[in-house]
Amino acid sequence: MSLEVEARGSNRLPDIETDVAIVGAGPVGLMIANLLGQSGVRVLMIEKLEQIIDYPRAIGLDDESLRVFQAIGLADTLVPHTTPDHWMRFTTGDGYCFASIEPRTDEFGWSRRNAFLQPLADNVLCEGLKRFPRVQVLFGHGVESFEQDAHGVTIEARDVSGATRRIRAGYMVGTDGGNSFVRRTLNVSFDGRTKPNKWIVVDVRNDPVGEPHIYLVCDNERPYVSAALPHGIRRFEFKVMQNETEEELSKPENMAKLIRKLVADPDKVDYIRKRVYTHNARLADTFRVGRVLLAGDAAHIMPVWQGQGYNSGIRDASNLAWKLAMVVNGTSRPSLLDSYTAERRAHARSMTHLSEVAGDIVAPETKLGKAMRGLLIKSSAVFPSVRRYFVEMRFKPMPRYERGIVLLPEPKKTGGWLARRLERAGNGPLGRLLNLMSQNRASLVGRLAYGRDPLEKSPVGRMFIQPRVRTPEGQIVRLDDVIGNNFTVLAWGADPTFGLTDGARVIWEHLGGRFVFAKPDVQMSHSDDVPAGVLAIGDVQNRLKDWFGARPTSVVLLRPDRFVAGVCSPQEVSNAIIELAGKLDLVMHANQSI
Repeated sequence: MSLEVEARGSNRLPDIETDVAIVGAGPVGLMIANLLGQSGVRVLMIEKLEQIIDYPRAIGLDDESLRVFQAIGLADTLVPHTTPDHWMRFTTGDGYCFASIEPRTDEFGWSRRNAFLQPLADNVLCEGLKRFPRVQVLFGHGVESFEQDAHGVTIEARDVSGATRRIRAGYMVGTDGGNSFVRRTLNVSFDGRTKPNKWIVVDVRNDPVGEPHIYLVCDNERPYVSAALPHGIRRFEFKVMQNETEEELSKPENMAKLIRKLVADPDKVDYIRKRVYTHNARLADTFRVGRVLLAGDAAHIMPVWQGQGYNSGIRDASNLAWKLAMVVNGTSRPSLLDSYTAERRAHARSMTHLSEVAGDIVAPETKLGKAMRGLLIKSSAVFPSVRRYFVEMRFKPMPRYERGIVLLPEPKKTGGWLARRLERAGNGPLGRLLNLMSQNRASLVGRLAYGRDPLEKSPVGRMFIQPRVRTPEGQIVRLDDVIGNNFTVLAWGADPTFGLTDGARVIWEHLGGRFVFAKPDVQMSHSDDVPAGVLAIGDVQNRLKDWFGARPTSVVLLRPDRFVAGVCSPQEVSNAIIELAGKLDLVMHANQSI
């Protein structure tokens, strides 16, 4: 009897072998699959539902996330489903705006805050997978169990008809949501808290309000949110009071009472869905256990107030995918994957605190919380600097990697009693606010807790800017579109390969890296100073000159996720490349002597 006949007879489907299995076809899993597909990795997505979820969920998209969509070639497809420059305004119940978040920077190439419709974005990602013949999606398959050994992960899955199949993968990524089966099976702790109150989210078509931004209304009677979304969609969110139920609130007469203060005729609202949810803030103890990794809501969940759950998941995908591709393709050893938790967990924690603090402002649970909100409202009217702090979005913790694939000295254990006390001060609104402020080591609270931050002004471990530049062919494009998703040595005003050692050149070729020579745009017609194998770009907006002019070094080493791995002078490029190779734990072949 053949194996195929035997499998049918026992209600088993044929086995599948793959490089990476991704459990859960949400946005994070779909993004990882697209990034891995670009690198030629065999990917199998396993999703228990028979199609991707089609109802609205996340509504806020950051510039960082749009840059990742750009990296996989899908930004132009997604942008028509977004609203750029989507400001967030905190108002009192009587309409006084005491804080407005309206950053106007485009340092990473895109608007800092954008509204979007997640089902359409998820569909863009799902359709994008069709470009990659080595990426396969199994809808209607639930994971029953899995176990890992030294060489891979064995997964047992069952489809909607009850048939089972065995999947063998080199690595597995759990992107299966806050109630992650993968995380629970690994027995990874998921510590945090669930707020006692609930909210009802109401999505409607044919926007009955029309105001163009998102409003978080701190109404003393019942806080609520009103958010304009693309294509005439609007989201309302109302706090559910004690003894109210989803069933009761969803009745037409009660729904009409909720939105009567916001719309002219509550009986003529075109509802899409209504759903009650709670706000959770939880963080996994680790994002990696052997050959199994966690990403997105499976690794961290946070309240919706700053729209960071979706964006934090996309950051996970961008950080993890290039490392996983290097390991699967044999470029680096598996130890490279340890840097994923080291780099992403701390920032996910910071974004969770940020979301919790925003929730404390909108709907404080305690007298202290209400007092703090009152103080914020009064101070915003008296002190322009307080208002500017919100307008420019200075409160948002940007990703900053001090450990992992960065050429920095290991940070010393600093901070005394106050630092340790702040680490444990997350239960009340004041504690959450102080904890958030202390995570910015340059802030007053951070300096008091940890002392002066010696790396405060270093660009290493931070995302690099993305200005528009001119190509040798004369086109003006965003930086990433010309340098690609490669490792890149980018130098200002000089050939980065002058004096490069043979060993450093071999390493860079092994990484598929690029050498880029940035110069003033008016100098692009002169090419005698650009050797073969080096790409010249023109600094159209003078932003690269300004960036390098504010720092003592003129060369940056960029990672595939566009974070700065290191900085150096032109004469130090070879040493920086060799040091980076050590961080990446490269696998070099016998004929690649360095």
